[in-house]
Amino acid sequence: MPTDRPPVFPNPRPPYRLELLPVVPPYYRRARASEVRPGELVYYGPAPAFYGVGEVVSQTEKHVLVDFRGTGQLGVHHETLEPQYVLPIPDDRVGLI
Repeated sequence: MPTDRPPVFPNPRPPYRLELLPVVPPYYRRARASEVRPGELVYYGPAPAFYGVGEVVSQTEKHVLVDFRGTGQLGVHHETLEPQYVLPIPDDRVGLI
């Protein structure tokens, strides 16, 4: 039975200004060429507001484990993603978010 209510996100107002992070789909060259290291602050490129800002915990050849600490709208804490979905926070945006 469909409802007319919008989806309810666990964290509707993230603590960071995630709208300042550029959206980068995984098929863009910038996303495919991105390299991250453990301890680095990153975000989910296709939709920064969903996951928020997180720290790279570990990395394998095919996946990156990120601790988002519930900073995004979805309230995600740990997530394993393919590297093209994770981007380092641009230097010119670090102080703004």
